[in-house]
Amino acid sequence: MPIPPGPFIGRTLARLAQDLRDGRTTSTDLTEQALGAAAALDPALNAFVTVDGTGALEAAKASDDELAAGRDRGPLHGIPVAVKDLIEVAGLPATMGSRHFTGYVPGRDAACVARLREAGAVIVGKTTTHEFAYGPTGDRSANGASRNPHDTGRMSGGSSGGSGAAVAAGIVPLALGTDTGGSVRIPSALCGVAGFKPAYDAISADGVFPLSRSLDHVGVLAGDADSCLTAYRCLTGDEVPERAEDARVAWLDASDLFAGDPEVVAVARAAAGSAGEPPEIRLPEGFAEEVLRTYRTIQSCEAVAVHAERMERAPELFGEEVLERLRGAAQVPGWRYVRAVQDRERLIAAAGALFEHHDVLALPTAAITAPPIDRREVALGSETVPVGVALLSLTCPWNVLRFPALTVPAGTVAGLPVGLQLVSRPGDEALLFSAARRLTA
Repeated sequence: MPIPPGPFIGRTLARLAQDLRDGRTTSTDLTEQALGAAAALDPALNAFVTVDGTGALEAAKASDDELAAGRDRGPLHGIPVAVKDLIEVAGLPATMGSRHFTGYVPGRDAACVARLREAGAVIVGKTTTHEFAYGPTGDRSANGASRNPHDTGRMSGGSSGGSGAAVAAGIVPLALGTDTGGSVRIPSALCGVAGFKPAYDAISADGVFPLSRSLDHVGVLAGDADSCLTAYRCLTGDEVPERAEDARVAWLDASDLFAGDPEVVAVARAAAGSAGEPPEIRLPEGFAEEVLRTYRTIQSCEAVAVHAERMERAPELFGEEVLERLRGAAQVPGWRYVRAVQDRERLIAAAGALFEHHDVLALPTAAITAPPIDRREVALGSETVPVGVALLSLTCPWNVLRFPALTVPAGTVAGLPVGLQLVSRPGDEALLFSAARRLTA
């Protein structure tokens, strides 16, 4: 069943910033609202691992004092924010969703957290992650499963599931996540919010526990695309200039990657055509199979490189599913990894052809709506397919290719959210957000 809406539903970062500066609210008020919503709603959601009430209220008071003294740090000044528990926040536990890190408290902020603080944001707590971010479902963590606000019996998506649930429930207006194969966009789509994975290394991953170093991206989740853009600008200093012209949008028939639930595809397709019917294009022949294989190989080998000693020293501290995935990944031979890294550069070059006549590609974010928690297979027509494959296949190519990708709410199927994914080349982020603005107007 769904949960009641929290205080930040429908309140964009722009509106909150204006309310703060016009004296209609204070950072302390907003932070108290976030903490109150976490206390009321999180028992049903399990979105948070840690809530830092004392630290958040101290930071909020400091933000109010600065604004009163005329020091304005920008659009995130005084805004409550949640941070995925894979990202280090000085003085707060960082469990990575695993018993391996029970009791670990970092002494420094990750680079992206330091940027949040510089921008005046108030960190209210750490959100649940799938163990070591190694799963798209969000229901395998030492902290337990994070749950979908639209139906708490269903997945939030992963691995940034707690961040997706916290924003979708209206506990906070903004959260940080990480995205290696879709881990910002999948929970955003399944929970009905916006999520942005920038181009590779646009937001520093320093101080973020790795899953696959050459695929990992830091991203943002918020109620709407413009709020994601605001956060991205604050985290990077990239102004992403507004453009007057409309982005040229094409619908990407992604059935070669994964056919998906026809109802989900239809909802996303309708959203892509809400401002005019876009032309339809296909991936080059053989491209889908190659990019998916490259993703699986690179992620597998790099994940094992991160965890090899833990697998040998204390395998019992892993959750069963994640340990099984790592052991399977360890069977991938090194020569395949070397070849996959070489293949990636060729795939990036080949993918440029998709944008010869278009600025933005549109496709579903996830090929299915949120499955029940613990479900590992889903029926699509006469076939039964793994849930992980259905969730990842439309998002992971853009991690391999390192293109920026944004998901926005597209509608619902049987009351569950569907996401529309928009993809551009690096450097065309303004067109990406322009397209999102036009299609969600």
